[in-house]
Amino acid sequence: MPPDILRQIHLQMKAAASVARLPLRSGQWSGVAGSVLGQGTGSSIDFQDQRPYLPGDDPRHINWQAYARSGQYTMKLYRQEVTPRVDVIFDASESMFLSEAKARRTWELVYFSLESALRLGASVKLQMLRETVDEMPLERALAYDWPMKAVIKRPDVPELLERTLLRAGSLRVFISDLLSEAPPERMVSALTHGKGRVIMLVPFCRDEAKPEWDGNIEFDDCERDLRDKRRVDKDILARYLHAYQTHFALWREQCVRRGIGMARVASEFDFLSAIRAEAASAGVVELT
Repeated sequence: MPPDILRQIHLQMKAAASVARLPLRSGQWSGVAGSVLGQGTGSSIDFQDQRPYLPGDDPRHINWQAYARSGQYTMKLYRQEVTPRVDVIFDASESMFLSEAKARRTWELVYFSLESALRLGASVKLQMLRETVDEMPLERALAYDWPMKAVIKRPDVPELLERTLLRAGSLRVFISDLLSEAPPERMVSALTHGKGRVIMLVPFCRDEAKPEWDGNIEFDDCERDLRDKRRVDKDILARYLHAYQTHFALWREQCVRRGIGMARVASEFDFLSAIRAEAASAGVVELT
């Protein structure tokens, strides 16, 4: 997509990130000092608990009011605030750009994820799944300098996921249409490695979800660069729809089993409406 269009999308997603955000405020994270609730105690202004004083404790945190009442030294404990880690994994398969609407929605999800994470003060790592796993510097992504000309036709997404370096305890945001022949279990295992939390943002378009095929249709396999003419009757269309629905039912079952948040995001609606339709109720994004 041309840089001027990507810039327009980026600006729109900056605005969207002020209304919706990645679920970093829910849950507890590990990392260096920052602004999001951590797993332990720290030095924020939010009082959390108290405990008896132990030798070596910082006397500045002694609860002197409690001492005046009881004669016992107790320590005030405050919430720890950290900079969470967000790993954005972008499946750059050709099917992600099947139609103009789906391509735009794909880029919107990428830039929304980046802007939301940066807005919350996260440490962001962006990786593209192409012929290899390419770590994309944020400076290039925010300058719209994407190496899309070299996108291959059919990357082996499961294998690439298994080679992706994910940081321990990170929030993993997987942006993919999940149109892979591999069983969901394999890809889910790769994403959950290292005790991270996983959410999936899954763009789709009407052309793939509810096609209106009837009669002689020329199919274009965008990932194999093949064309095939076939006659499609009601029977064949029904079988396709059943296979498509079964595919995503298996994905949902696996995500529920592994505690992964998954939301399919339609391409035919404006971004916030599409996010509200499923992602908000599934806990994949939070509305402010």
